[in-house]
Amino acid sequence: MELLTHLADSALSYTRMDTVDALRFFFISAACTILSVSLADSLRSRFIPYGARATSGPAQSAATESKPSTPAPSSRESTVTRSLDYLASLQVPHSYFMQFYVVSVLSSIFWALQLLFHGPAFQAIATRIHPDHLQPAMSTNQVMVCWGFMLVQGVRRLYESRSFAKPSSSKMWFVHWIAGLAFYLAIAVALWIEGAGTVLKHKLTLEDFNLTSRWSGRLLVCVPVFTLASGIQHDCHHYLSSLKKYTLPEHSLFSLILCPHYTAECMIYLSLAVMAAPGDELINKTLLSALVFVAVNLGITASSTRLWYRRTFGENAVRGKWNMVPFIY
Repeated sequence: MELLTHLADSALSYTRMDTVDALRFFFISAACTILSVSLADSLRSRFIPYGARATSGPAQSAATESKPSTPAPSSRESTVTRSLDYLASLQVPHSYFMQFYVVSVLSSIFWALQLLFHGPAFQAIATRIHPDHLQPAMSTNQVMVCWGFMLVQGVRRLYESRSFAKPSSSKMWFVHWIAGLAFYLAIAVALWIEGAGTVLKHKLTLEDFNLTSRWSGRLLVCVPVFTLASGIQHDCHHYLSSLKKYTLPEHSLFSLILCPHYTAECMIYLSLAVMAAPGDELINKTLLSALVFVAVNLGITASSTRLWYRRTFGENAVRGKWNMVPFIY
C-alpha cells in the first residue's frame, strides 16, 4: 500500500497535477484516444465496431465479394497487419457490458460509506487536491443528490442489462471492456471530488441524505432533465430488446435520431454536470470532461451504427435522420 501511495505521489508531483487534474486528464485523454483510433480506416474497422455493428450487411458482403484483388502486401505491411489483426482478436463476450453497471452500483455504495465516515480512500484522494480546486466547492446537498442520481442510473442500467439482454455470441474488443470499467470507477469519484473540501469540513450524517427540504433552482431544472432522459433511454432499451434480430427500429423516438438512447445518455451526464456545478459556476468541469468522453465514445458508435444500417437496410433507412444530436450531428 505504501508503495502504491509513493508511486501515486511521485506521478502527481512529476506531472504537476493533483487528483482533480488527473481525473480530468483521464477522461479527455481517453476521448482523444478513441477519436484518433476512429480516424484511420485500418484501426476503425478493427477496433471500433462491436455487437451487431461488427457484422457485415448484405451490401457490404456483396461489395467484398466483387472487390478486385489487390497486390500482396510487403513483408513489413504484412507484419503490421497481422499484429493489428491479433490485437483485434482479443475480445470478450458482449454480455460483459453488465459488469459496467455492477461496478457502477458497487462504486456508489463504496463511496457513500467513504464520504460518510471519511474513510481512507476518500482521505487519500481529498488530501491530494490543490487548494485552488477546493474553492469554490460543491455543497453537501449537491454531493448527496449527485451520488443518489448516479446510484439510480447504475441500478436502472443493471436492471435493463439483466432484463432486456438476449442470448448472443456477439463480442467486443477487450479494450472497450477495460475502458468501460475504468469510466464507471472514475465517474463515481468525479461526482463528488469538487465537493471534497466541503466534505472534509463537514462530518456527513444520514440527515444529509434527506433532500426533501433542500431544493434549489438548479435542482428544479436538472432533476426533470435527468428524469426525462432516463425515461427516454429506458423506453429505447425496452423497445430495442423487443425487436427481432437486425430489425430496423420504427418507434417514434427513432424517427428523427438513429440513436436516441445515446442522446439520452449525454443528457443524463449533462444534467449531472450542471447539477454539480460548484458555487456560482455554470458547470462542474470534472463532470464536463466525463461528458466529453461519453459524447465522443457514443458519437463514434452512432456513426458506426449509421454505416451498419445503411449496409444492412439501404440508404432509405438513414435518410433524413441525425446520428445523435438533432440539427448538429
